[in-house]
Amino acid sequence: MRTQENPVVFGTEDLLTSLCNSVSKVLTLATQSQIHYSGMVQRITKTCLKPDIGCFVLFDGGFSGLVVINFSSQAAMELYESYMLNMGMAKDGLAASHTSDEVSNVMGELMNQIVGDFTGKVARELQTHITQNQPKMLVLNKQVMLSVDTHLDQPEARRVTFYTGRNNIFYLELAIDRTEFIKLYDFEPNEAPDPDELIAQAGGAKPAPAPQAPKASDHDDLLASLGM
Repeated sequence: MRTQENPVVFGTEDLLTSLCNSVSKVLTLATQSQIHYSGMVQRITKTCLKPDIGCFVLFDGGFSGLVVINFSSQAAMELYESYMLNMGMAKDGLAASHTSDEVSNVMGELMNQIVGDFTGKVARELQTHITQNQPKMLVLNKQVMLSVDTHLDQPEARRVTFYTGRNNIFYLELAIDRTEFIKLYDFEPNEAPDPDELIAQAGGAKPAPAPQAPKASDHDDLLASLGM
């Protein structure tokens, strides 16, 4: 095997860009509105859940990490309503508040599709495998610091600002072990699945059952399991 003089290196920012592209692609397809993100990224020292809806997913395998998305009530309701209307639901049948379990369930389903798209790209493009847990959604009225990134040996954390079609803002935070993937030889990534399959997973004209949001009585157990 010949070692390249200038090997291709895939690092933290590349992983972050891949994740951001998954967020934009899945939410744009789901809501039929343009979702985009800032060209600037923030280095942060800690990840946290913030009001009004915080969602997080842990992944492990080839590398370990945490993905957090913090939605304002306006951003969450816009994405929820656009998704449900795009799925053929009647406007008068939609939830009226971001605190509704239905909103949390739908946002959890969208988060699941986002991370699923990302893990698929990791397998195709980096030739490694990561697994994810079920997305956890929390309706919050105050900031909650996450301590799960203490499980990482050399944690790196980033925050990116996203904009919805109506210019409501939400934030993605990524915490991962400091890592680099170095390309040893040229290979062709496996063909990606049809992006429309992401939406088809929702069950056609009616959304499929989404991951259930933790009940109020479950929140303490969930946070305790995170070391908080």
